This record gives sequence, structure tokens and C-alpha cells, in this order.
Amino acid sequence: MRSGRLIIAVIIALVSVITYFSSTTENPLTGEKQRVALSPEQEIALGLKSAPEMAAQMGGLSRNPQARALVERVGQKLARESFAAKSPYKFSFHVLADPRTVNAFALPGGPVFITEGLLRRLKTEGELAAVLGHEIGHVIARHSSERLAKQNLTQGLLGALVVGTGDYSTAQIGQVVGSLINMRYGRDDELEADALGLRIAVEAGYDPRAMIGVMETLAQASSGSQQPEFVSTHPAPENRSARIKEAIAKQFPQGVPEGLTK
Repeated sequence: MRSGRLIIAVIIALVSVITYFSSTTENPLTGEKQRVALSPEQEIALGLKSAPEMAAQMGGLSRNPQARALVERVGQKLARESFAAKSPYKFSFHVLADPRTVNAFALPGGPVFITEGLLRRLKTEGELAAVLGHEIGHVIARHSSERLAKQNLTQGLLGALVVGTGDYSTAQIGQVVGSLINMRYGRDDELEADALGLRIAVEAGYDPRAMIGVMETLAQASSGSQQPEFVSTHPAPENRSARIKEAIAKQFPQGVPEGLTK
């Protein structure tokens, strides 16, 4: 009986690993070799299907026409005038009515959302461009599809562990470890999206230093309630600021050009 369980467990583990490593593809925009669970067409379909439900969970879309028009105008400028225009994704930009939550996020395939709570805290159009550029970066870097592939691998290996040992307490421990592993990848995704967002903003005519202002805003919003960085999906804003300053200095060794929108 035990030998039969072990054979099944090995088969499940092998299928999970083979499926994960056979899903490697090169991202034409970033040049990165990635393991993804979805095709661009599937990402677009998932994003379109998920957007209404996601908006409903966040209090629905904003009824402020000025806010909606501003976010749509800046977002489309970024998508149209940067290298993001070469992607297969159809970007759309939405303001959520939630006035308390300070957040922005993107769904696979192109829908981008920002809450009224965050939008009201931003001081300039350049800061808004930095936020939206960061979210566009998540989309073109295919982070959702990468995370889904990793989750599928983790779940497959945990399933093999349960079948092989019959010990569900072991599986629960494994789930915690797997979650921490996937969180770590999420933190790396945030840093990559920052770098891509800087490039997108600059190509569309915005001052990249505005992203430093966004980090200051996020730090103020999270003061007193922020989790330690190790267990947080997002790196601490202070640490992201340091990376952003390094990226700006590397991209503009002679200084940021004049005339960019702040």
C-alpha cells in the first residue's frame, strides 16, 4: 500500500516539475526567459473576465469624472508612447471608489486600477505616471502568469508530499514554506516593475524622480502598521527608493534632462 502511494507521489511530482520547466518562454520586451502558465491571449481573457469582479470587491468604480479622465489620459499616454506599445496587451485604466485603501494593481492582460485613496495622496501628474507605469511594468513582465506557474508547481509538489506520506500536517507546513517562497518572488517582481516603470515614464516624457515621491507617500501611508520587509509581498518603500535612485543615476549619469513632466 505504501509503495503504491510513493509511486503515485513520484508521478505527481514529476508531472508538476516537467510542466513547470517546459513552460519556458522568452519575453520579447524584457528579454527575460520566463516560466509562465498562460499565453498572452489567455492573460488578456483572464484580465477582462476578472476586472468587473475585482472592481466590485473594491467598492466599485469611482464616480468622479475628473479623476477617471486624468487616470485614463495619463495611462494611455504611457501605454502609447513607451515600449509598452509593442506588447500584445490592451491597457485600460480605472479608478476605484475606495477612499481609504492606498493601493494600485494590475490584472493580467492590461486592466490597471488605482484607488481614490492613493490617487488623492499623489501630488503631481508625474507621480501618477510613476504609479501607472509600475503597474504596466507588472503586465508586460508577465508577473501574474509567472506567479501562477510557481503556484501550480508548489501545489503539485505538496500534493505529491501528501500522497506519499499520508501526513496532512506535513502538507500544512509545506504550504507555509511554499507561500514564503512565492512571496519572495513577489518582492522581486516589485523591484523589476519599479525599473520598468521608470523606463516607461521617461519614454512618455515624465520625470523619473517622481517615483521617489510616490515611495515617500507609501511610507507615510504605512507608518505604524507596516509588516517587517521579510514577510511583506512588497519591499519597504525606503529600500525601493534606494534602488530607484540607483536606477536613475545609472540611466542619467549626466543628470535627468530638463523639460520632463514632474
